[in-house]
Amino acid sequence: MKTRTTGHIARAALLSSSMIATAYAAPALAQDADTASASQATDENVIIVTATRREESVQDVPFNISAVTAEDLVEQGAFNLREASRLVPGVFFVDNGARNNSLVVFRGLSADPLGSNDGGGNGGTVGTYLGEVPLLVDLRLKDVQRVEFLIGPQGTLYGSGTLGGAIRYIPNKADLDSFSGSVRADLYTIKDGDGISHDTGATLNVPIVPGKLAFRGSLDYLDDKGFIDYPYAVANVGVSNPDGFGDASNFNGLKDVNDEQTLTARAVLRAAPTDWFDVELAYTLQDQETGGRQLSNRAITTLPVELGKYESAMRVPEPNDRKTQLFSVEATADLGFAQLTSATGWATEDETGQRDQTDLLIALEYSYEAFPNFTSFTLEDSDIRAFTQEVRLVSQHGGPFQWIVGGFYQNFRFSGFSKEFTPGFDQFAVDEFGGIQLRPDSLEYFSVDEQKLEELGFYGELTFDITDRWSVTGGIRYYDYDFQASSAVDIPLFRTVFDGDDPDSIVLDFQDVGQQDDGFLFKLNTSFDVTDDVLVYATYSEGFRIGSANGVALCPNPLPNTQIVCALPNEFQYFPDTTNNYELGFKSQLADRTITLNGALYYIKWNGPQVSSATVNGSQPITVNGAGAESKGFELAASWEPIRGLQFSGSYAYTDPTFTKDAIDLIAYFVPPGFSAPLDPSGNEDRLDGKAGDRLPGSPKHKGSFFAKYETPVTDTIDLGLSYGFTAQSNVLRTAGNRGNGYKIPGFSIHNVAVSAKSDSWSLTLYADNVFNKYAVGGVRGNPDYNQVLADINGDPVYQRTFGEFVLAPRTIGLRMTYDFGG
Repeated sequence: MKTRTTGHIARAALLSSSMIATAYAAPALAQDADTASASQATDENVIIVTATRREESVQDVPFNISAVTAEDLVEQGAFNLREASRLVPGVFFVDNGARNNSLVVFRGLSADPLGSNDGGGNGGTVGTYLGEVPLLVDLRLKDVQRVEFLIGPQGTLYGSGTLGGAIRYIPNKADLDSFSGSVRADLYTIKDGDGISHDTGATLNVPIVPGKLAFRGSLDYLDDKGFIDYPYAVANVGVSNPDGFGDASNFNGLKDVNDEQTLTARAVLRAAPTDWFDVELAYTLQDQETGGRQLSNRAITTLPVELGKYESAMRVPEPNDRKTQLFSVEATADLGFAQLTSATGWATEDETGQRDQTDLLIALEYSYEAFPNFTSFTLEDSDIRAFTQEVRLVSQHGGPFQWIVGGFYQNFRFSGFSKEFTPGFDQFAVDEFGGIQLRPDSLEYFSVDEQKLEELGFYGELTFDITDRWSVTGGIRYYDYDFQASSAVDIPLFRTVFDGDDPDSIVLDFQDVGQQDDGFLFKLNTSFDVTDDVLVYATYSEGFRIGSANGVALCPNPLPNTQIVCALPNEFQYFPDTTNNYELGFKSQLADRTITLNGALYYIKWNGPQVSSATVNGSQPITVNGAGAESKGFELAASWEPIRGLQFSGSYAYTDPTFTKDAIDLIAYFVPPGFSAPLDPSGNEDRLDGKAGDRLPGSPKHKGSFFAKYETPVTDTIDLGLSYGFTAQSNVLRTAGNRGNGYKIPGFSIHNVAVSAKSDSWSLTLYADNVFNKYAVGGVRGNPDYNQVLADINGDPVYQRTFGEFVLAPRTIGLRMTYDFGG
């Protein structure tokens, strides 16, 4: 499970996709302080969304969509995906912390073993948009108008097709008429961490030419102090003994290593020179630096020392820097019969990181552990460049027919490398293993991966209003993509030390692979307004995700009888997967619209699911295609405002994803002692099959949330608010059917409370998140079978430390402040 610089094209196919943000499945009623009473709710109080490319109430959209306003984001402190996704029915986040890649799962569409590539997965099944442009990053939720969550494939409505659904950040537009601004600050402390963290920012809106030209800018900076310690980080890599716990000089402990510093900025210039034309030029930046993994190794019972709940046994610092930039141009023109929209995006992502690689190399059983001072680390670097262009026409001529047509193009480029270093091991190999010379740079492994994708799509929908209450919609999408990849790997230290190659030599034998595919996707929807406040609907839709390369060079033929990392022919690349989605749902408002109740029942057939595995040679993480899977379940979301100022809301989701056919040779595993997999009759490494009926990993069967808020005036201008909320989930499997070193992440519930005071221009909120200080696990690395004790060349113990739990933050207490001016 070396670092993988692949899956990026699958990510590009979701370029509307990457690390996705999610938020609270808000009730359809937007809370309005000026409403005379809850029973007087009118159409002016509902949340207006544009998920269908037209402005309409979330209650009138005939498919499963949740939306959350900026006010609700602030009230619940949901400023990133990890915090917010727990509140959305049908959406689950495999939470590995800010340092590691994490996976968003809609309706159980994940078959990846947890911990593959430390939780990276193969790119996910969900797409993300910022306004009208695909997004490359889990953007922090600042200066947004709302966030929309579209459950199910959206390829007939959006340029970049999606397999499981889409999430849209709707940013605040520059106001052409009013000068306004806001400042915000959040000061908080985390139990088991040191210092005061802060999240501060400001927004400014300036009309340059009133009614014609305006500028809007926002700037936010997060300085999270962290709470995970690395008490046994070695003092000097390759010199200090990482397993010499009896000698304190071996270690230079690190405090609060999972700290995060993230700068988020957005600048927008908006022009409306005429009544029929509007254009926005925007630049978005997010620069995230993290110090280490949010990983606890307290469950490793074989160590001679006892680790605390928020302590890790990693041996070296593991910083990571991810910088994402997006320049976009969005233009709309009112043509009378239709609205024309053009959305252009240029995106870049540059990432550099370092990880402790010691445990992987020990598990390969090439005798690295024999070196008493053995510690390995990686240097990883990747660059993404992407251009997208979408053009869309949306009818506005009235009548029984409504239509949407659009075209989409993207050009995506990825390049990356991973270097693995083993300081001091070359000298040890010369002294003990018959090596003939040293390798000064200690470069043990080097992989390079280059990928490029061109994708073209045409899509459209046609809606016919059979009556005032009954509508039918048909949609179609044509896709065509061309994918090319080139990759190579080298083991320089082995060649230098044992074969006598030049001490600085690197030999890269690039292997090329390509894929081309095209086809059609379809959608059919019908909806019926039973009353003005009750809607029922049925939808059939198809989803698609492209294939990609695994970034591992092909194995030579015949295989050498030495250490090698390579891919067999069936491991070199993987192919597209598709879904057939069936959904029945309803949306309703009752009791003079003081009660909102929405629900959906679904069945998804998943064809050729892309799942994570590992190469036979070198255990390099790869993606393969399974045979077939399905997911079925239902979702409910409700809200109730019995009296003015008192609000209750909640959600529940039941998700049951399983394999429908055996997935042959899916799960790599080993049988202790040692880390070697059993051999099959032909002498190759054996794999476990995923069996039909096996529950898929990566999401809980049961997930729910509840939120209550009470607001009351204390003066003519100040309101006092009290709120309480919790989220809960059942257990999550690490592998399909919990086979092959399986592990269950226990279920948990997290409780939050807050008290606030606010006026028209300012607010103060004192809050406590995870108020009962629950130790909760969001993801996992490895499994307990890795907890083995080996021996070095002197017979002294060597402790394998792969297994760990990615944990949620302990109790966090803070004060959040906002101040608005102008407007």
